[in-house]
Amino acid sequence: MLGVRRASVTEVAGRLQDRGLISYRRGRVRIVDREGLEAASCECYGVIRDEYRRLTAPD
Repeated sequence: MLGVRRASVTEVAGRLQDRGLISYRRGRVRIVDREGLEAASCECYGVIRDEYRRLTAPD
């Protein structure tokens, strides 16, 4: 759940698809270039990823 309008998701997904980072059709997303997608994201991606890993790591 993103909390944004559907039109906004469609617009951004189209841009990412035009850049060859994802494949998007009828609400289904396939990551084509993970490294490129991570590079295109904000710096918060790494912070969130690392925190998720920390919280879900086995004790």
